[in-house]
Amino acid sequence: MVPAVVPEAVSAVGSAVGSAVGSGEGADRGRGVSGVSSPAALAALLDAHAYLAGEGLATACFLALKMGRPLFLEGEAGVGKTELAKTLAAVLGAPLIRLQCYEGLDAAQALYDWDFARQLLHLKAAEATGATGAAEAARLEGELYDRRFLIARPLLRALETRPAVLLVDEIDRADDEFEAFLLEVLSDFSISIPELGTVRAAEPPVVVVTSNRTRDVHDALKRRCLYHWLEHPPFEREVAILLRRLPACSEALAAQVAAAAGRLRSAGLVKPPGVAETLDWAGALLTLGARDHLDPGLAAATLGALLKYREDQQTVLANGLLRHA
Repeated sequence: MVPAVVPEAVSAVGSAVGSAVGSGEGADRGRGVSGVSSPAALAALLDAHAYLAGEGLATACFLALKMGRPLFLEGEAGVGKTELAKTLAAVLGAPLIRLQCYEGLDAAQALYDWDFARQLLHLKAAEATGATGAAEAARLEGELYDRRFLIARPLLRALETRPAVLLVDEIDRADDEFEAFLLEVLSDFSISIPELGTVRAAEPPVVVVTSNRTRDVHDALKRRCLYHWLEHPPFEREVAILLRRLPACSEALAAQVAAAAGRLRSAGLVKPPGVAETLDWAGALLTLGARDHLDPGLAAATLGALLKYREDQQTVLANGLLRHA
């Protein structure tokens, strides 16, 4: 196997933004947000895309954009971490590139892979033309590691896409080794492909890293990010979210659903409902004809949209928690 090093073919001119990540120096390194002058202005843009961010989240998001730093979001599942990345991509008019983390994820699965099937076809096509001899063999080997045979995985796509929003979802599910590898990528926004050379982001992607805190993420990764803990929304905001996302929902029904969800979150359940589950529940109620009143019978019948553990459902029904809805 003869590596064909053609860095000019794949490398982009790096910007200084990457070097600022982790150093903490420099402000106003924003990308695609030149018209956004404050957290409130960003919150308004998110609001226009049906994402209602509190002041703390809007400020963290605004600073991450302006300073060119990854945004690390931690919080219970279903509080809107992933949705924020999706909405941010819509606000910036950039594609969302998602890397879903899981146990066993390695660098190759996140970066790139060679398309062996296409490489094999290329070899067979060359053989069919009668290419023989040492010189021809060397040329063919070089061609096999051309950029056209490279399959870009999420991290490489994010480096090559300008602009882009990179969502590294549920980093707490990945192994320590992958977390250490990600640390390097987020520091330099460049990777080295032995056969091709270095790929450096011409414009580093906007990065959102999420964690459900199933394990502690290393401080080294957090140091390179701006951090925000995302809480369940207060009652008033959850009502507003329901009304924004489900236009058919009445204010009375939204208020009763939000109140019920808030009550269940303090009931010591195995998995308290997040905003995503509340939306699902309200959607299920509307599907079954609920309009202005949260009927206890319908609430019990649709509990599976809100609670995903049998023990939680039994606790709620046994203690009559829905009767107060």
